[in-house]
Amino acid sequence: MHRLSTSVALFMALTACGHAAEGPRATETPAAEEPAALQASTRAAEPSTQTSAEVPVITEADTFIDPSHAPSDVAAAPANATRTASGLASRVLRPGVGTRHPSASSSVEVHYSGWTTDGRLFDSSVQRGQSISFPLNRVIAGWTEGVQLMVEGERRRFWIPAAMAYGENPRPGAPAGMLVFDVELIHIND
Repeated sequence: MHRLSTSVALFMALTACGHAAEGPRATETPAAEEPAALQASTRAAEPSTQTSAEVPVITEADTFIDPSHAPSDVAAAPANATRTASGLASRVLRPGVGTRHPSASSSVEVHYSGWTTDGRLFDSSVQRGQSISFPLNRVIAGWTEGVQLMVEGERRRFWIPAAMAYGENPRPGAPAGMLVFDVELIHIND
């Protein structure tokens, strides 16, 4: 189990009024600064006949490995997404194992990447190469509700409405509007 980095802890922590204490930090990494393993996996996914005008097709697995490429459905939840009464939409990317779901008070270990609907990556534990653990009752409402739908080993994409994230007009530094997260539930800690 890994401790939260300061920036992730600030991003995930909530105040009593339901807003995060601090904004997330941008984690976009220029290609020149990508780890060699990431550069190699990106190159391997590209067709050998690719020209500069062609764009490689990014699969669900590629998006999780290299979150700098936003999912193709980042702008809006697709018709096949499951929706809850609160407006949270999600789609299972990879089924998990078992039947145990975390509760709202559970501590969980996850890997995640988050994008705005225009495809801007604003935070990613995947890109940092370190999973994080946190209590579900200390994060944005969309995470608290959504991660409870998951079982260990599952990967799921969430489309979190602004009201369940930071709102339409958040404090400086926080992403506005609907947010999209790919989350892998690694372990339920309690």
